[in-house]
Amino acid sequence: MKRTKEQSRKRIHMRVRKKIDGTAERPRLSVYRSNNAIYCQIINDLAGHTLASASSKGLTGDNCSQAMEVGKLIAERAKAAGILDVVFDRGGYLYHGRVKALAEGAREGGLQF
Repeated sequence: MKRTKEQSRKRIHMRVRKKIDGTAERPRLSVYRSNNAIYCQIINDLAGHTLASASSKGLTGDNCSQAMEVGKLIAERAKAAGILDVVFDRGGYLYHGRVKALAEGAREGGLQF
């Protein structure tokens, strides 16, 4: 039986997640990309808490500019929560396009990873 794109992405994501983990000092910046929007969360995996989140719902512009704005927004919310260093979790997606734009926006906003 052939794997779907989603099944392949989940396999890649699990392989990546074996190597990275969010702690209180360096939480994980997780990215989810759908057809219509892009979402991100900053997660402390040890406590199982989401510390900050942002999405492109309600933003205007093309997809990459929306992702850049979401990156800046998550950086702003992370700074408000006292977070400066994170571990980037691309969620099994290629580091290209919207995922890359989100990461660059977060770096411009002041997050270190």
